[in-house]
Amino acid sequence: MKFCISILSLLPLKVLYFLGDFFTYPLIYYILGYRKKIVRKNLRLSFPDKSDKERKIIEKRYYHHLVDIFAEVIWSYRASEEDMLKHFTSVNVDKVEQWAQSKGGVIFMLGHLGNWEWTAEVQHRFTQQNMQHYNVYRKLKNNDADRAMTAVREKRSGLNSGIEKNSLLRQLVLLKKKDAHFTLGLISDQKPSPRNAHYWTTFLNQDTSFLDGGELLAKKFDYVVTYVHMTSPKRGHYIARVDLITDDAPNTPDNYITEQFARRLEANIVEQPEQWLWSHNRWKWNRNSK
Repeated sequence: MKFCISILSLLPLKVLYFLGDFFTYPLIYYILGYRKKIVRKNLRLSFPDKSDKERKIIEKRYYHHLVDIFAEVIWSYRASEEDMLKHFTSVNVDKVEQWAQSKGGVIFMLGHLGNWEWTAEVQHRFTQQNMQHYNVYRKLKNNDADRAMTAVREKRSGLNSGIEKNSLLRQLVLLKKKDAHFTLGLISDQKPSPRNAHYWTTFLNQDTSFLDGGELLAKKFDYVVTYVHMTSPKRGHYIARVDLITDDAPNTPDNYITEQFARRLEANIVEQPEQWLWSHNRWKWNRNSK
């Protein structure tokens, strides 16, 4: 798979979009019907006030967006910094250096919105040479796919930018001892396992559990917490705006940070619903699941 990505990345982005529009999209949407039942269920329950026609429009736009992400990830394997700057804009990042100076660590909480594989672009755009940038990742079940995605991520963000989920706490303790200044990207909208579903709230009209790891880490280490608000003004172009959730995490009420993330993510999704990962079986569990 890594070899295929390497070869396809030689193509211009417009050509990759063309292949996606006339080959990949019809394949996954019309022929394979990739997770179409899950997507339709999620849209129906999330937007009960929309008509079937309106939800169908979001559905098709979502699959086009999903195909675009594949194309953009492949293209970015060889893309220059100059090319990436034309496609990905960061807002408010100047404040991040100030927060890191005062607290050491700045957590970026984000969802599977826009091109989440490019969100590491927010982090490595700092002029301060002693600032480090990390992203937490979970290994993919398919080993070939995991190796391929790791190769792409390393190409864009640096060899040492990834921290595997299970070693995160140990790495943060080491960073604290070194008095390091860093940012930490956390994609926080995955469904927790039933035993880790500690916080529930209403989200997109449904009873929804949220991972609270970002909040627990922020409280434990006194990190600044931000939400990365993602929008896409046009195809292949993304704007990531870093918004402060709190710079005083230890003194926030329990679940405040997690609830704030849920509310901001929900509003962000409603802005551009086709940009979220609807094929994720987000509501597989309920409160009674074990």
